[in-house]
Amino acid sequence: MKKTTFLILSALLTLPLMAQKRLFTIDDLIPGGSSYYQASVPETLHLTWWGDICIELGIDKCQKVDMQQKNTNNVAAFSTLTLEDINTILSANGRKTIDHLYNTSFPYAEKPYVLIDRGREKTLVDWVEKKVIWKANLTPDVNNEDWNKDSQSIAYTIDHNLFVLTADGMTHQVSSDGSIDLVYGESVHRDEFGISKGTFWNPDGTLLAFYKMDQSMVTKYPQEPPFHSPQGVTAHSDEDSSPLGEVGRGLPYPMAGETSHKVYVGIFNPQTDKTVYLNTGDPTDRYFTNIAWAPDGKKLYLIELNRDQNHGSLDEYDVLTGEKLRTLFTEDNDKYFEPLHPIQFLPWDETKFVYQTRKDGYNHIYIYNVSGKLVKQLTTGNFEVFDILGFNKSQKTILYTSNEKDPLQQNVFSVDMKGKRTLLGDATGWHNATLSESGNYFIDNYSSPLIARHIDIVSTSNRKSTNIFTAEDPWAEYKVPEIKVGTLKAADGVADLYYRLILPTDFDPNKKYPAVVYVYGGPHAHNIDATAHWGARGWDIWMAQQGYVMFCLDNRGSEHRGLAFEQATFRQLGVEEMKDQIKGVEFLKSLPYVDGERLGVHGWSFGGFMTTSLMTTYPDVFKVGVAGGPVIDWRFYEVMYGERYMDTPQTNPKGYESTSLLNKAKNLKGRLMVIYGGNDPICVPQHTLSFMRACIDADTYPDLFTYPGDGHNMTGTDRIHLHNVITRYFEDHLK
Repeated sequence: MKKTTFLILSALLTLPLMAQKRLFTIDDLIPGGSSYYQASVPETLHLTWWGDICIELGIDKCQKVDMQQKNTNNVAAFSTLTLEDINTILSANGRKTIDHLYNTSFPYAEKPYVLIDRGREKTLVDWVEKKVIWKANLTPDVNNEDWNKDSQSIAYTIDHNLFVLTADGMTHQVSSDGSIDLVYGESVHRDEFGISKGTFWNPDGTLLAFYKMDQSMVTKYPQEPPFHSPQGVTAHSDEDSSPLGEVGRGLPYPMAGETSHKVYVGIFNPQTDKTVYLNTGDPTDRYFTNIAWAPDGKKLYLIELNRDQNHGSLDEYDVLTGEKLRTLFTEDNDKYFEPLHPIQFLPWDETKFVYQTRKDGYNHIYIYNVSGKLVKQLTTGNFEVFDILGFNKSQKTILYTSNEKDPLQQNVFSVDMKGKRTLLGDATGWHNATLSESGNYFIDNYSSPLIARHIDIVSTSNRKSTNIFTAEDPWAEYKVPEIKVGTLKAADGVADLYYRLILPTDFDPNKKYPAVVYVYGGPHAHNIDATAHWGARGWDIWMAQQGYVMFCLDNRGSEHRGLAFEQATFRQLGVEEMKDQIKGVEFLKSLPYVDGERLGVHGWSFGGFMTTSLMTTYPDVFKVGVAGGPVIDWRFYEVMYGERYMDTPQTNPKGYESTSLLNKAKNLKGRLMVIYGGNDPICVPQHTLSFMRACIDADTYPDLFTYPGDGHNMTGTDRIHLHNVITRYFEDHLK
């Protein structure tokens, strides 16, 4: 009897312990942490398409996903393709074996070919005939690879020169004078205007359009030499810090109002080894972007934008002569026009194309004919079309993502040629979709505030959705603080602003807590959305666990809310944004559990600019701030971005002067730490160092921390170190 009573009592005492939630470590929450992927990244399936057949990629096998539909390919689909199968074929053909199947793809809908990508070694295998169809071996110094599946040719760069490797194994050198001053086949205009690459194959892969950038006239900004640890190992840095320039020469960086680079567009023909350059005239102070090929490969389209970025034209060129054939139409805006999407021809009618523009205030889909005449505006309303996924040719519909359903969501829609829009897939959350080759299906990988990851296969024809995977919330066993989302009125009294409020772990409403505002606030970014846990950052959760109220507000100027919302900050970056952030502070102070005397602020990049701006514009509001990689003076920022939102220092001297933080260094009262990467090519160290000099001259006292060898952001273990530094600063000065 006594033994039984003891066991029951022991069980009762153990139950609360068994149910107790775990606390996070910083490694659980920050990318680069030793336990980050196990603790914070939900499980997933690695999926790809073979035509309309969905394939799951694994370590030791690829297998067909049961989509409950018939095989539409003209060859027999496999149920399973194993690593052993592939390695047997590779070995028999003298190719290196592989360790997993994650880096495989199925580029031909009607052929049993699998592409094995081992980085520099690529092999196309016929798994039915068990033979190698095509192969390529590239050297370790190759960058910017661009493979065309129709011609099986690869464009790539080495030391800023452009090369083409054709399917017959011949290497064609397109340029030989490449250098840090003369760049071929790489992204230009500092990745603005939607540019992310420098080569563009025509539809059948027989001609290659490419960018050539002359930046010999651009001022070089000094960067640190490659940083070496005591063991002689070069310190890592992120991808932003790659264009450091030759040692001792620095990084070509065109600052606002200064001389910028010149860009040309060439057309290379591997059959003739000849290059024709488009006759665009003198490219000084002009931008060429949104390159697109005609379906027949005989014409090239691009948008030419003036340096003021308030006038653009869609132009058509003959690819054989390089001559301009015509301007289809122009677009103007009294503030700025920012083209981000190349035109896309309708696969069922090659005389018409899709054009995206915000000329009615929101990004929408328009249909034009090849004469440049508007056929129809397909989408309308106070919402933004984000991206076009592709087309369903049989249904004659366009598949796209937008926030029509809710400003905080991204959903998948179709629209027909009459303008009828149809929601596809689940109506909640944030959806990332990958379209099958025909457009009949898409992989719908989404999350919502209560769903970590959900993967469906959705039919674009009948809207039927088949769930194939649902992940467990990796935070389910942790003590996650309460997260609230709501709206506040902007400083203009009109716009609604979304905020996210995270309460301290083990929140007690009778206590007074310090609060930290996390801020970004700039264009092309947002912080609050309907993803898992409302998009809360790992560091926000970490700080809530340390006993802070965490607050974030998407002010006017941020993305996805329409052109007027974004352009409210024109020619005065930081001014209206700060007014909105102060509205957020007023809300925070109204909460009975927030200690209004212990407010902090933190942000990076534009958020670093906002943090420093708030600390020096409203010096009596914030006690502590940490600014990372900040813009300090917009005169030191790049031409394309800076002049779009601020115009030039010559045309907007008052705007540049009033927003410069060098003039506000004297106002600093609270504790401010500024952090930067020694090789930051985005917000170059001149920003931080000039602010330090201004503070010294003004007899104010910020703190400084640097990451030698790092770029605009810290990665790997440096990122863990960074967030420990940030946390410790608030613990030391705000608690």
